[in-house]
Amino acid sequence: MMPDPTFLLSNLRMNHPLIGVYDAPGDTVFPDIEEFAEHRRTCLFAFFGAWCEGRTLKITVERHGCGGCGHWWFGLENRTREEYIHFLADTEGLRADHARMGEWLDATRPYIPEHDALFTGLLYREFYAYLKTVMFIVNPDQLSILVAAASYHSRPSDPSPVVAEFGSGCMQSLVSFPDLRLPQAMIGSTDLAMRQHLPPDAIIFSVTVPMFERMCSLDENSFLGKSFLKSLWKAREWKGREEGKE
Repeated sequence: MMPDPTFLLSNLRMNHPLIGVYDAPGDTVFPDIEEFAEHRRTCLFAFFGAWCEGRTLKITVERHGCGGCGHWWFGLENRTREEYIHFLADTEGLRADHARMGEWLDATRPYIPEHDALFTGLLYREFYAYLKTVMFIVNPDQLSILVAAASYHSRPSDPSPVVAEFGSGCMQSLVSFPDLRLPQAMIGSTDLAMRQHLPPDAIIFSVTVPMFERMCSLDENSFLGKSFLKSLWKAREWKGREEGKE
């Protein structure tokens, strides 16, 4: 059963809706489904505006947008290991040398879908059983709130509640979690190739379903009902009024 995020969202003051990543049968009737154009390379996050308007992107082995998404979300091998290392280390300049790039590539495994399609779009209660991760699109103030929310129930002996891993935007939204069954959050959208599709002050904070449920359980007894958050929003409202006078 999908938890109610109303209290959390009301304190976040978000400008963008929550976006879910679903692993579901290809014939699942999500609202307003769109697909990648055939044989056209397109970043997953080029659909950011479509998600916010309520449309759902369907991603499949046949239509996965770009080679990176095809590899990391479906395990497609669209180039050799050596070609991939050369592209990432030399063409993109993402590691100091081939050896380091190869070590990262060998240590990272693609997602293995349970069904024949992955979907990205708004959160729907009727499809909650298929939900794998939830993306919060936030500014730095909202990010600080979410980091505190994700850490609220954690113990020092637990896996880190918030991580930031190197990877593509689509990896950070699904693949980079070591175990989707654990309550964990990922600071993502640090992939330079996909940031052009987001507002300049937007960061994606992705959470697993167990973490989403934990965060939705916070109430006014948590920091969400205390003075620091109230002071933050008061300061932002004052600053906004001052800027409006200029």
